[in-house]
Amino acid sequence: MPQIPLHYVDLRAFCYATEDEKRVEQALRTFLPKEFEIERVESEGHYGDRILVLSARVENADDVRHVLSRLADLEDLDGLLGELDDRVTENTELFLRLDKQAAFGEEVRLGEGITFRAKVEAYPAKKEQAVDNAEEVLERLRDEE
Repeated sequence: MPQIPLHYVDLRAFCYATEDEKRVEQALRTFLPKEFEIERVESEGHYGDRILVLSARVENADDVRHVLSRLADLEDLDGLLGELDDRVTENTELFLRLDKQAAFGEEVRLGEGITFRAKVEAYPAKKEQAVDNAEEVLERLRDEE
């Protein structure tokens, strides 16, 4: 994938008091390059329970390619292509929710638990252009499989 029309990718997962932090980190690392730094921020839930927010911003082009290569394993890439208009915002951001439990097992599926947000390059910065660029990225992923 020569040129990536993404400025960056943010990945985030919540680790609730009932979850093992190492397992949630392992699930998040399914999408990240080796030894990539994960930021940890402690928060508090509505009832005072501890919530740890694990997040990473991937900006380097090679690292973004790595994250995208993991998305290539997504089962329903064609279905995702059909939903792009709903998944790209007016601010040219592509949002996906990935299955945290599946990611722990090194599988890639849409689901709950990990938020994927990518800032899509678009000139002019309009949703329609961002949708076209996101579609181009996902089609290249599908065709490389």
